[in-house]
Amino acid sequence: MKLLTYKYDGKEALGVLTADEQAILPLERLGFSFLSMNDLIDRITDAQMAQIRRELRAPSLPTVPYTEVEKCAPIPVPRQDIICLGINYADHAEESARYKKETFERNREYAVYFSKRVNEAVADGAPIPSHTDLLERLDYEAELAVVIGRDAERVSAKEAFDYVFGYTILNDVSAREIQTRHKQWYFGKSLEGFCPMGPWIVTRDEFDNPPQLGIRSYVNGELRQNSTTGLLIFSIAHVIEELSHGMKLKAGTILSMGTPAGVGMGFDPPKFLKPGDVVSCEIEGIGRLTNPIR
Repeated sequence: MKLLTYKYDGKEALGVLTADEQAILPLERLGFSFLSMNDLIDRITDAQMAQIRRELRAPSLPTVPYTEVEKCAPIPVPRQDIICLGINYADHAEESARYKKETFERNREYAVYFSKRVNEAVADGAPIPSHTDLLERLDYEAELAVVIGRDAERVSAKEAFDYVFGYTILNDVSAREIQTRHKQWYFGKSLEGFCPMGPWIVTRDEFDNPPQLGIRSYVNGELRQNSTTGLLIFSIAHVIEELSHGMKLKAGTILSMGTPAGVGMGFDPPKFLKPGDVVSCEIEGIGRLTNPIR
């Protein structure tokens, strides 16, 4: 299922996309009263999920044309900072080391984690601010984002996918010179508008465990990144196991699994984003997230 947040007649609502992706079945028409996607993740039952799936097979209730709604990120306001994986594809680790003129560390024993502050996630189609008063080296990073479905504490890798609600696309927009200047990633990853997400959450039952999906990005139609989530250095199960043994991963937590090679800083010369560019991030089985640079 593809669950999404949208606005219709000025009101924020939750819905499920029909199989042809042309219409939305509003969840309130099924008698559900979830206040937000975070609330849905907290409270939805297996019986309610089954009810949605039954209705999707042949909708008997009125739907809303997808073209008539205002898009929102599936989780417009994450409850906590997003937990991100740094250099979690070998080819991106290599291009990152080359850009920074550092020694490439081929075999890393431990994952690199950092957080990304998000006051409000950017919807599919909405602009990414370029912050030209602060930076010149604006970059994109297509990433698979994992949404945790229930509180996870001391979870084994074997059990990890029982705690996954679903998946979405995240563009980990980055200010490269701010990252370099501060010698850490938090500020350079957390400027306002630096978290496009969407266009919806696809529930975990749509994929194998682990999902091995094509992941790509395009700038102005030019293919930049082209890889597969099967090449993650540290897997989804590993990350959930490791983190949950030291902290509670609350329902609604978003884990962004890192990006493959092909980001702007990886080219010679670099290909950074500028106002007027359009960047698209695409993951097989999920969809495409497209945003102009303003």
